[in-house]
Amino acid sequence: MATSSESVAQSTRQVGKMTLSLPSDREIVLTRTFDAPRRLVWEAYTRPEHLARWLGPRRYEIDALDMDLRPGGRWRFVHRTPDGGAHAFRGQFLEVEPPTRLVRTFEYEAFPGHVSVETAVFEEHDGKTTITVTSRFDSVEDRDGMLQSGMENGAAESWDRLAELLAELQAGGA
Repeated sequence: MATSSESVAQSTRQVGKMTLSLPSDREIVLTRTFDAPRRLVWEAYTRPEHLARWLGPRRYEIDALDMDLRPGGRWRFVHRTPDGGAHAFRGQFLEVEPPTRLVRTFEYEAFPGHVSVETAVFEEHDGKTTITVTSRFDSVEDRDGMLQSGMENGAAESWDRLAELLAELQAGGA
């Protein structure tokens, strides 16, 4: 009989236009296809002025965003909530291979020491780009804590905002 962890590890579900899958007890994989060329998706994903426009739920504002996009470079951003609260995230870039691959560490500052490694892969087919982000955690507890945080809805909403920004950029705006 499968344990609850084993049955969770095999699940896949749609969250809006994003697919979330759990291929192992320490991984979360998010996938979505965007109607834009890879070069533009990479730019929107890695340039601070673009990130500030789509990263996070609509109800949050980016209060601070720092990025040193190179292997060994650090990144940090802070979401400001409507009631004045803040959620800060940080990490380090491990690999930067424009426009195909980005690997970084990810840590929520409110829970220091729980660091995941995120690998984002950008694949273009027929003018559309699929982003696949694999987050690998140190433990099943860390992975499950991330799932329980509501991250899947936040990620889906962020990627909806990214799709809107990409359409605007392709139309010649911003």
